[in-house]
Amino acid sequence: MSSKRTSIVSAISQKLKLINGTGVYKTNLFQNSYAKLKFWDEVNDFPCVYVTPGSEIREYLPSNFIWGILGVCIKVYCKGDDAQQKLELLLGDIETVLDNNRVLVYDKVNNYETTEILIQSITTDEGLLDPYAIGEINLQVRYELV
Repeated sequence: MSSKRTSIVSAISQKLKLINGTGVYKTNLFQNSYAKLKFWDEVNDFPCVYVTPGSEIREYLPSNFIWGILGVCIKVYCKGDDAQQKLELLLGDIETVLDNNRVLVYDKVNNYETTEILIQSITTDEGLLDPYAIGEINLQVRYELV
């Protein structure tokens, strides 16, 4: 059995596998979305994304109601000619997936779901690592602690 933090990260990673270059998606991720951390010098398959949990805060309200507010980091890696352009297209595709899944079921057995997933920041290497391109999306995920 996994923790809620791990389950949320896994659910986000699974949704990112929808990026297949068809329909609204401009990039084919080839299912290269993982719920773990890897640094760019360890990556062999491009493009790819790695989703990891960050810090979490709790908001305690009356009637024993508790919000969990989880930071999630998505590392995005591209390589090749026009790597920065590939990265920008993939970042846009990731935004599309997140916008379409702001309420996300992360535990189907207990029917647990996030209340909202918000993008807090998007940063890139701005071409410094050419022929690689690296981006990072930081999320705020709100869910109810039961």
